[in-house]
Amino acid sequence: MTTIAILGATGYTALELMKLLLRHRGAKIVALTSREEERPVCEVHPSLTGQLDLPLENLSPAEIASKAECVFSCLPHAASAKIIAELLKYGCKVIDFSADYRLDSPDVFKKWYGEEHPDPMRLGKVPYGLPELFRARLVGVNLVANPGCYPTSAILPTAPLLQQGLIQPTGIIFDSKSGISGAGRKPKLNVHYPECNENFSAYGVGTHRHWPEIEQILARFTGRETSVLFTPHLVPMDRGILTTSYCVPTDPGITQEDIESVLREFYAGEPFVQIVKTLPGTKDVSGTNRTHIAVRIVRDRVVLVSVLDNLIKGASGAAVQNFNLMFGFPETEGLVSMTMP
Repeated sequence: MTTIAILGATGYTALELMKLLLRHRGAKIVALTSREEERPVCEVHPSLTGQLDLPLENLSPAEIASKAECVFSCLPHAASAKIIAELLKYGCKVIDFSADYRLDSPDVFKKWYGEEHPDPMRLGKVPYGLPELFRARLVGVNLVANPGCYPTSAILPTAPLLQQGLIQPTGIIFDSKSGISGAGRKPKLNVHYPECNENFSAYGVGTHRHWPEIEQILARFTGRETSVLFTPHLVPMDRGILTTSYCVPTDPGITQEDIESVLREFYAGEPFVQIVKTLPGTKDVSGTNRTHIAVRIVRDRVVLVSVLDNLIKGASGAAVQNFNLMFGFPETEGLVSMTMP
């Protein structure tokens, strides 16, 4: 049984993570931290009543390491890396939900996140936690950078096609829509109910922090520099992401069946990625760790529609996949029931 601490346990992704780990046969949650709350976690997350009654505590890295073998950090960027550097010294294995270790360069991090990186020497050396692409690099490691939700929805449909040279590495457009939970649990004006209800809006146009992550990971996987346009939108629903990817094929005569065949072959045996015929919706995968991808050829473009649950496959479910690979559990442990009818 692997003992687990969760840092920043009051948020939405932390709640989903706790729900997943409570049914994991090899995991035991032993510590939960918060810098703002000091009460039982079930008072902050009432859905955990009768399942988990651990207190939320403001613990030091040494105290966390004395309790747990594995730490899931749900802290904000920069705050996460400061603590993780200490936890690694104490011998903990860590899965980081923030963007702190996703990018390769301290300069790129500073440009997009507006501050110096607290642990710059590790940048470019931490495996990116998307098992479908980087599984071999995740087995048994000490630190994993859990992917962003938008990047997962953009990378999964396009990476195999870029790798095999079926689409151009430039001019890719990612048009993404996300539910409000992607903005986190802390109140903000744009997600205040009167602001977002009955409303649909773009945000972060040209400035969203997931943009460099998408380009970097596509380039890392394919070995080809990739240039994309990425525009996120806020949809008045609780959860889910739908991304439509517009790509230029290298062969103008390529067919929908050709693209589907490549994707099916690439993801054959992957329990959490399905290539579907019917255009998918977010409800098709809500509450699961699955991603559904559909293909269309429209005039001179390959159009890919992908959906996932931003809190699970886009965050906590991917983290459990990574945990399983790090500690030698079956990759579907804690997630299997979510993939069954």
